[in-house]
Amino acid sequence: MKPQTIGRALGIGLRVGGRIVGQRIAGTAQVPSPAQTAAGSGRDRRNAGRAAGNVSGGLVRGVGGFLRPFRRVGGILWLEVMGVFFLLPVVVFAPILWRTRASYLYGPDHSTFLLTAVVMLVFLYLSVSSFWRARKR
Repeated sequence: MKPQTIGRALGIGLRVGGRIVGQRIAGTAQVPSPAQTAAGSGRDRRNAGRAAGNVSGGLVRGVGGFLRPFRRVGGILWLEVMGVFFLLPVVVFAPILWRTRASYLYGPDHSTFLLTAVVMLVFLYLSVSSFWRARKR
């Protein structure tokens, strides 16, 4: 199907759908006169509420169906962006770990080395797992 015909079909479908939704909303949103409200107001209100619920439910399903492909792509993109952000502390703490490597077991910077190593391992795990989950989707 050519792009011109796809756009035309989508445009026509959107206009027709919008017109139908507008007519249904306008049909259920009519304000009753005082004589009508005194006659059968409970049943009329329930029917109007059900009709409005059906219209809004259909609208939600339609929008949800339209956004479903974007939700998948957006989720993958979110995981990849978070993977990059989790990788940044690893890059920032790498020089500190390199500088304190000489006193990894017993030395003046022993606690700094261990703390830096733990922080780097945690953020490296978070980054790799985020990219892994994005790849699995």
